Amino acid sequence: MTLIEFLLLLLVAGICGSIGQSLAGYSHGGCLVSVALGFIGALLGAWISRWLGVGDFLAVQIGGATFPIVWSIIGGALFAAVMALLSGRNRSIE
Repeated sequence: MTLIEFLLLLLVAGICGSIGQSLAGYSHGGCLVSVALGFIGALLGAWISRWLGVGDFLAVQIGGATFPIVWSIIGGALFAAVMALLSGRNRSIE
């Protein structure tokens, strides 16, 4: 994987993470948190899709790595919602 492919993967993960945060209504952090949430959402979403027996809906392949867009957004939204419940305070975007 080249540097450009890695940066592109980070960009896609950041966009998916920020969409997941928006859907959950919980925002905690900036761009790096969105990237991390995108990758956590991709892992969680891939696990959920295997558990349900459903394939990837919109997956992009960047440098040999496949990134599931839809499952990353769903997993990121679920993870952000759980974090909002556990933190006890709602820091939604105003």
